[in-house]
Parts: sequence; structure tokens; C-alpha cells
Amino acid sequence: MKLAALLTSAGINTAVSVVLFSLYSVLRKQPSFVNVYFGAKIAQVRSRQQDAFRFDRFVPSPSWILKAWETSDEEICATGGLDAVVFVRMIVFSFRIFSIAAIVCNFLVLPLNYFGKEMQRHQIPAETLEVFTIANVEEGSRWLWAHCLALYLVSCCACFLLYLEYKSISRMRLAYFTSSVSNPSYFTVLVRAIPWSREESYSGTVARFFTNFYASSFLSHQIVYRSGSVQKLVTDAGKVCKMLKLTPRELHIGSNSMRCGLCGTTASFSMLPMDAEGDEGRSDFGGSDLRKKESAAALVFFRTRYAALVASQSLQSRNPMSWVTNLSPEPGDMYWSNICVPYRLLWIRKVAILVASMALVAFFIVPVSLTQGLVHLDKLQKTFPFLKGVLKR
Repeated sequence: MKLAALLTSAGINTAVSVVLFSLYSVLRKQPSFVNVYFGAKIAQVRSRQQDAFRFDRFVPSPSWILKAWETSDEEICATGGLDAVVFVRMIVFSFRIFSIAAIVCNFLVLPLNYFGKEMQRHQIPAETLEVFTIANVEEGSRWLWAHCLALYLVSCCACFLLYLEYKSISRMRLAYFTSSVSNPSYFTVLVRAIPWSREESYSGTVARFFTNFYASSFLSHQIVYRSGSVQKLVTDAGKVCKMLKLTPRELHIGSNSMRCGLCGTTASFSMLPMDAEGDEGRSDFGGSDLRKKESAAALVFFRTRYAALVASQSLQSRNPMSWVTNLSPEPGDMYWSNICVPYRLLWIRKVAILVASMALVAFFIVPVSLTQGLVHLDKLQKTFPFLKGVLKR
């Protein structure tokens, strides 16, 4: 690869980056994308005001870059949490290491490689990249110490910066934990795959299990019920089907002939079953339907955070597919519809996703490898001599 081609590729990448930055600066000003770029602020304020049309919305502006650069770690922590701060610090650390390596290599290693005596030099735009590598340095050269010095400089700077970053993030982490308010989710464990029993409900099974094994730390529990909108539609459909399937004998079981007070004639009144009349005003969690609405998942509350952590990390049964415990996520991070899904089905989904990902990677590598192999046919002939006859054809 020639230097001119490398510079062309770098120019194209730079132009694409500028276009993407400009596109972001324009899209973030559009009212229709406010939910995408400012979701956290909208969730806090909850007031959506429609601004008037302005032409400056379609003009790229670099002001957001300056605001992002001037944002402190405390502001990022207050807005996005400690994880966001650590992610930003990782990016900044990578930029620092790359800058140090670029300075050392450009001013120390690159001139020594270019002025080597192994290859013939041409004009810089027509030079190949091999001229700038260590392959251009002759064997036994005394300038090898410069390459070793560059490696030591970059390695020492990386270790020193890692130490500073680790020390700073450790302090921020400790300060974040000490200043954070105690959250109920810290004392809660999500229990899934609760074994089904004919003798008692899921609630009774959970209470008996944790009372026996965590008597000193167990506080209370809450069963997760199937009471979502989809489940309500299914329940209502089942009730309608029951009403439609009632036999005429059941519908008229309470009918009797009664005289009308004015006309004196007889009229037949059909007495509907009590279930059909009372279902409208009955609560979803009332009566004997409560056990039917229980799912094999529960939220178990402990007295201390340590007890909750021990319970979440311990194996509760010989069967790893039952009594599965995990620390409960925060209510905003919990997708309640997935909790009612059986744990075995979730495990099958994970395996299926893993297999699909491996298949996608395999099918992606094969065409890419074939394409790269066609570009370097001479190297393939040297590496695999038996392919010479096939490639010549």
C-alpha cells in the first residue's frame, strides 16, 4: 500500500466523520428527535413545548462539542451515573495513550525507519508503507535501541496513566457509594423458576422456603402476578368463552313462572349465574382466581444488603433450573413482561441467540476470507504450494 493511498483513505474517513458530526448537530435540533437525544431531560421535566419553525435548526453548529468538552465528571455522574463517567474516562485514556504513542513514533521511530539502508527510497507520495517499518533497518544496526526506548516509553506512560485512572475512579466509586441514598432494590432478590406444588400456592412455597433457610434475614416477599394488559385480554376472552359454552339447562336452572302484578299473565325470567353478573365489578386479584394469576417468580426482601447479596449468589437447589436467584434490578430497569416468562424458555432463548450469533459470524467470515484471499493470490501460492495448479486454471 502506498502512502498516497493511505492519505486518501484517511481523508475519506475524516470527511465522513465531519458529515456525521454535522448530521448529529442538525438532527438534535429537530423537535421530532427530542425523545431520542434528550430522553432523560424529558423524563424529568415532562413538559413538551412545540417551538416555532426556525432556519437555524438546519445549520450545523459545533457549540455542542464545546459544551461536551467543558462538562465535568460531576455533571456526567449526576446525569448518567458512575458507569457513564467510567466509559468517558476510558475513551479519554485511549486518546491519551494514542497521542503519546503517536508523538514518540513520529519523532523517534519513523525517521530511523525511513532513513534505513535496506530499501531504495523514492518520492514520499510514491513511497510504500514498508519503507516506514522496521524492515527498512539493516540487520545489526545500532539504532535498535531507539525502538526499545520507544516501547519502554509507551509502556511506562500507559502503566502510569492506568494507575492514575484507577486511583481516581476508585475515589469516585467510594464517594458515590457513601453519598448514595439507600435503595430498596439493594435489599431485594428476584427469584425465578419457583417449583409448582399442588398443596400450596407459589406464595406459600416461597414463604416456607426462605423461612426455613434464611430465618434470621428473611423479611417478606411479593409474588409477581400475571396482570398485564395482554393477560387481562386473555382472561376476559376466557370468561366470554365460558359464558358462550353454557348449556341451556344451566342458563335456565333458576327460571320460574311468575305472575305479572298488573296484567295477570305469566312470564318466564332467566336467572343468570352469579359468575356472569359479578365478574364486572370484581377485582382482578379477588377470590380464588388469585392463585391462578400467580407466576413462578417473586421479589424477596431481606433485612440487610449482605443477606440479599449472599442469597442472590448462592445455589438454592441441586437443580440449577429451579430457585434461580439474582439481585433485583431497579424498577426503571425491569421489564415486567419478561419476569412471567418461564426460566427454561429464557435459557433456551439465550442458547438460540448464542448459536445464531456464532452462525452469523461464521457466515460473515467465509466470504470475507475468500475476498481477501483473492486479493493476495501470490501469498496463497507461497503458503499453500498445492494450490498453484488450481489458481493457474
